Amino acid sequence: MGPHPGGTGQPDRTRALTEKMGADGAFPEVPGVRHDFVNAGGLLMHVAEAGTGEPIVLLHGWPQHWYLWREVIPLLAPHARVICPDLRGFGWSDAPSSGYDRETMARDVIALLDELGLERVRLAGHDWGGWIGFLLCLRHPARFSRFVALNIVPPWPSRNPRDLLEAWRMSYQVPLALPQLGRRVIELGGARLALRAGSDAFTDRELDAFSDRLKGDRARASELLYRTFLVREAIPVAAGRYAGLPLRVPTLLLFGERDIGIPTHVVRQHAARSKALELELVPDAGHFIVDEKPELVADRTLRFFGRPGRERARQDSNL
Repeated sequence: MGPHPGGTGQPDRTRALTEKMGADGAFPEVPGVRHDFVNAGGLLMHVAEAGTGEPIVLLHGWPQHWYLWREVIPLLAPHARVICPDLRGFGWSDAPSSGYDRETMARDVIALLDELGLERVRLAGHDWGGWIGFLLCLRHPARFSRFVALNIVPPWPSRNPRDLLEAWRMSYQVPLALPQLGRRVIELGGARLALRAGSDAFTDRELDAFSDRLKGDRARASELLYRTFLVREAIPVAAGRYAGLPLRVPTLLLFGERDIGIPTHVVRQHAARSKALELELVPDAGHFIVDEKPELVADRTLRFFGRPGRERARQDSNL
């Protein structure tokens, strides 16, 4: 692991870990997981890690953190070094007052890989972690050998005007994005409600593990995350910001069909636009597919990551 600001040795890293845990509370327990903090381009990122071998990086979405992968980590760790960072503003990572556009959050991940000395990794991401994963693969294809996206679509504009009729599905983002009000909604149970509404897979303890982290600066971070998207990112993306960037990294899109936020026909349309992207629909899963189907997610991830790449995809990924 890389050093945190203020030191380079193991005692300093241990001190940072102890101070963070003392200030912010103990981490949820997952057998075999070790924790550290990494200075990623000036952002102190918490990283949960397990296993050894070739690295797999797992990116969470909202309103979760590294603990999203609690039941997947033990299934992947016997085969790989599993690295689960908390993204900017989430979990135990720093929550600065800016930088919540997805491009900056993607650069955080690149800075983390650089600090860890990882030139090329396999990547998986759920929800916003999946969106950030797509940006990483579009912008930095040489850094990622394969990618598994979970219940998210690529950031390409729709070619079907009828998809505008589905915009109501994103209306939940508006109250979360409102100045001052958004953070209050989140602190007063909005995150917990989103998890409950999205799936019945969570125990009360798991709901607490996620919602309890979204207080104070991290509630503000969630507000900024959604306001930045609605005000600065949504229209440029819809207008084609990423339309000219080909997906060169072999990608599996694993999608729970009961997702109330993204209709299946939209997912099919996006998946059909790239030869590098394979789609698997899961009929009995919803948006929180990692929580609902951890064994399936781990199985598909290991199978896809273990599959030899197609010659064209290998060549393209090195461009």
